[in-house]
Amino acid sequence: MKKTSTASVRFIFATIFLDALGIGVLIPVFPEVIRRFGHDPSFVNHYFGYFISVYALMQFVASPVLGSLSDRYGRRPVLLISLLGAGLDYLLMAFAPTLGILFAGRIVSGLTGASMTVASSYMADISDDSNRSANFGMIGAAFGLGFIVGPALGGLLGHYGHQAPFIAAAVFNLLNFAFGYFILPESLDEAHRRKIELKRLNPLQSLAKVLFRPGMRILVWLYLLLSLAGQSHGSIWTLFTQYKFNWSTFEVGLSLSFIGISIAFVQGYLTRVTVPRWGELKTVNIGLMFCAISYVGYALVTQGWMLYAVMALTCLNGLTGPAAMSLISKDTPPQEQGELQGTLISIASITSIIGPLIYTDIFARFTAENAPVKFAGSAYMLAAVISLAAWGLFVLYPRYHKVSEAPAAVPPGPMVH
Repeated sequence: MKKTSTASVRFIFATIFLDALGIGVLIPVFPEVIRRFGHDPSFVNHYFGYFISVYALMQFVASPVLGSLSDRYGRRPVLLISLLGAGLDYLLMAFAPTLGILFAGRIVSGLTGASMTVASSYMADISDDSNRSANFGMIGAAFGLGFIVGPALGGLLGHYGHQAPFIAAAVFNLLNFAFGYFILPESLDEAHRRKIELKRLNPLQSLAKVLFRPGMRILVWLYLLLSLAGQSHGSIWTLFTQYKFNWSTFEVGLSLSFIGISIAFVQGYLTRVTVPRWGELKTVNIGLMFCAISYVGYALVTQGWMLYAVMALTCLNGLTGPAAMSLISKDTPPQEQGELQGTLISIASITSIIGPLIYTDIFARFTAENAPVKFAGSAYMLAAVISLAAWGLFVLYPRYHKVSEAPAAVPPGPMVH
């Protein structure tokens, strides 16, 4: 059994937490930031989507590159450089005087945000069959906690000006860089490193390799569809709640923090209970069911308080990710984990490019003054349809891939305090 360093787990937890924090802290205030350069609702809705998409585009380009670099030179140097770059970039965006410079900052933040690839590879390095699902659950918990602190912090600091959330994110990233510089050991030994091949740096080639890999392709397509459905929240949540319920920046941040608490509980704790008891296949099925139900709930709510009831139900969506990631990771040798994780992040990035453009456009069309039918929940209804498609696809998985139905042995992993 591989021994995991407590300091290493804490660092990876903190790195992924800060990735989520950097995203979450901006969601409540980004519409206000964009309104500095234009007040028209259509302008704000569409540019909100553009800012999310350009970040994802850069992640799509950079993720397989960082994954391959970490396979060659180790995880530690790539993680540290990414954290340092992220900290400096948040400072750039804090003081951006023009929309163009703000866009440039988002481009850099997308490049450095691809460190999620390397952090996931690090976690795969220090995991084995006994704790893999639990450790990937820790990744989900870290991301969830980032969305607890990030939106709440963004909502609170937004009262002190649009610069404050960016400065806070910069400080956190630079502190984590310092922590990793002095504490983090390397997880990938020399025997498992490999030379960089230019073809592996092509995100489309790596993507095609994984999407059509026998035995894995159904899970990867499942991952793609779930990522696409999940883009609905980051794309329109602020716009949706402000339009339909007239929520303030603080209320938006508070609601996103509630979602983060739910995700952290499910992926950090409940996954450790359900996967050993039900097995990975059943866990994924249950999570997919709640995905579809919850998106329909978001689309149809008529009162703001109802959103919290739906959010409580939504937390069970989080059962899907760690169990599915564990199934995918099992089929990949150690020396290819970096490329795999990079490709999965690239898939998520593709959906983050396409999703915001689709969801913000649908939202703008169905809330415009001249809309034939006004339906603010139209984007969430589309997310529900995509979730149902993912569920239908997963039904085919046991037929095309031999997998044990026995519950996985996943003892509780190391807790991070």
